[in-house]
Amino acid sequence: MTNIVAESPTRNRSTGKLAVAVTQAKTLKPRPSDDELEFGTVFTDHMFLLDYEEGHGWRDPRIVPYQPFILDPAAAVLHYAQSVFDGLKAFRGSDDTVRIFRAPAHIERLNKSCARLCIPQLDPALVLESFHALLGIDKAWVPRKRGTSVYLRPAVIATEPFLGVRPAKTFSYFLIASPVGAYYAEGINPVKILATDKYVRAVQGGLGAAKTAGNYAASLYAAEDAKKQGFTQVLWLDGVHRKYIDEVGTMNIMVKIGDEVITPPLGGTILAGVTRDSILTLLRDWGIKTAERQISIDEVFEASRNGSLAEMWGTGTAAVVSPVGELGYKDQRITINGGKTGALTRQLYDAIVAIQYGDSNDPHGWTSPVTA
Repeated sequence: MTNIVAESPTRNRSTGKLAVAVTQAKTLKPRPSDDELEFGTVFTDHMFLLDYEEGHGWRDPRIVPYQPFILDPAAAVLHYAQSVFDGLKAFRGSDDTVRIFRAPAHIERLNKSCARLCIPQLDPALVLESFHALLGIDKAWVPRKRGTSVYLRPAVIATEPFLGVRPAKTFSYFLIASPVGAYYAEGINPVKILATDKYVRAVQGGLGAAKTAGNYAASLYAAEDAKKQGFTQVLWLDGVHRKYIDEVGTMNIMVKIGDEVITPPLGGTILAGVTRDSILTLLRDWGIKTAERQISIDEVFEASRNGSLAEMWGTGTAAVVSPVGELGYKDQRITINGGKTGALTRQLYDAIVAIQYGDSNDPHGWTSPVTA
């Protein structure tokens, strides 16, 4: 789909910044203490909105009080799931500066998801400014305690009311923010995961590489099944051979066998994780051998039997790094690194967190201070 931008949002001539209409919330919400924060259960006072109409492009950028949407019952998103989203975080450092982690990479991924779902792509500069504008007005919501942050959820939904399978002609971009604590109750402590060859997350040519609602809806049943068996999450195997590991829950997966870290390749069935890319970059900086290749569940179990399976962890924006302490598959269970967090897993977690909070050098320029 061509991205029509006949009417681009206006900018301030002196500052070059986006002209955003702001409606302040009349009543501010009580903010929970940092110690009370869970993940994604409370939201800040405001939200950012932007509308698209075919022939006119994206327009009317505005910040309004956080509120419900009014959607026509025939809105395309409700019937055909034409929607995408992304997720990134902002952190308050010990110097009180609020920094966003790898915003351009998340914006690029959002636009790739849009393209796959036939949604008009957005101007990356406009999306970036939406992050800064919303954080600027709701900066007091960014918590201070280490391990907490504000999670940003940019999303696009099809709003045109019609019943018929085709791309919609009107859309809404919205951005909401949530102060969060740990994604998993276990935190950086090891989790138990169950590999399944019964359910399939994605196949080549499908939507596996797009961050879209349908992918997550399809994952719920298998995840609940794993939890009933005492596991935290499900480890997906490929949809063709049902033997190569793909993703774990909503995260990318990495395995350290011997002196090499192996992760499945980006081939259209898994999400191009920003944390995945960050970790691969750090590993290469540190001179650690990495491989992006297919690895079967049988290879993982064989590595456990011969003693070469050293560590295993999931990577994602929400949890950063989540070590795997136990892996189940059919009637087999193995314990990884004695059920404890591995040294490399901890090193990676500490390195990324230090960059996010501004406590260490940021050689790749991953963080950007909020300027609004």
